[in-house]
Amino acid sequence: MTTAFEANGLGKRYGRRWALRGVDLAIPAGRVVALVGPNGAGKTTLLETAVGLVRPTVGAVRLFGVAPGPRSLPAVGFVAQDKPLYPDFRVVELLRLARRLNHRWDESYARRRLDALGIDPRRRAAKLSGGQRAQMALTLALAKRPRLLLLDEPTANLDPLARRDFLDAVAGEARTTGLTVVHSSHSVAELNRDCDHLVVIRDAAVVLAGDVARVVPPGRDLEGVILAALGAPSRAVAA
Repeated sequence: MTTAFEANGLGKRYGRRWALRGVDLAIPAGRVVALVGPNGAGKTTLLETAVGLVRPTVGAVRLFGVAPGPRSLPAVGFVAQDKPLYPDFRVVELLRLARRLNHRWDESYARRRLDALGIDPRRRAAKLSGGQRAQMALTLALAKRPRLLLLDEPTANLDPLARRDFLDAVAGEARTTGLTVVHSSHSVAELNRDCDHLVVIRDAAVVLAGDVARVVPPGRDLEGVILAALGAPSRAVAA
């Protein structure tokens, strides 16, 4: 089975504080992964290390067997919590920039998606609603035609309708393309909808990882398993 994301002895230290420490993790390709943990546990650092925004202090990360960098970047789409877009750029200008930066860019897909969402290509990013900014950021990530999509709490500031539309779009893309998704969120209900693989981080370490069908015993629910993992000693629990 192909591994989409692999970490070996991964650690990231900021001064005296370890944001990640001793992380060994392998995520199979084609999974929709729930990445769960309290604030400050290391979720964002893990995702930013995977996309190459953060360099590990120790250990290594590989995406489909390749270290983060120019060779792996075309295979990765990333949507951060603040959905960063150049505020003075018009939507059409963001598309033009993305087309120049991504050699696998699918312009027709991006245009069709934004048209279906009713997002005016002449509108400036700063004038988009929160839900539209999230959908714009997702469109830029998906039109790269990535093999791995990393989501760092992208629905945290959205209203319920915008949150549902965003999650439906991600789930639909994963079903139709086989895209691997790693979704960091605090909402267990949100993750429980479509995720089939679970990674729980506590105190900078992975404390639980595996397919949901294996880590959630009969008679238990996902939330109970997550809470139990967060209350357990900080050591890896293999599923």
